[in-house]
Amino acid sequence: MIGIITAIIILASVALGFFILIQNPKGGGLSGTFGNMSTQALGVKQSGDIMEKGTWVLMSVIAGLCIVSVMFMAKPERGSDDNAAKQAQQKSAPAKKGK
Repeated sequence: MIGIITAIIILASVALGFFILIQNPKGGGLSGTFGNMSTQALGVKQSGDIMEKGTWVLMSVIAGLCIVSVMFMAKPERGSDDNAAKQAQQKSAPAKKGK
């Protein structure tokens, strides 16, 4: 299960990087270039809003999946460290007093 969640996080991260790289806060960049073409051809005028919403949605998905993935991680055994420490103490003998 953790492998599937990790794969989804990686895909969402790549998509988030794509959304971030194609938008420009001043309205130019690739978003503005392709937005003008789509406005003329398809009538879409709010490509910047779509890019911003996509960024927020993907960021939320990544954050949520990171939190959920912690529930599926293997928990370390508590007794293994305690047993190793006890065995090390039992093997070492106390120092003898010199006569």
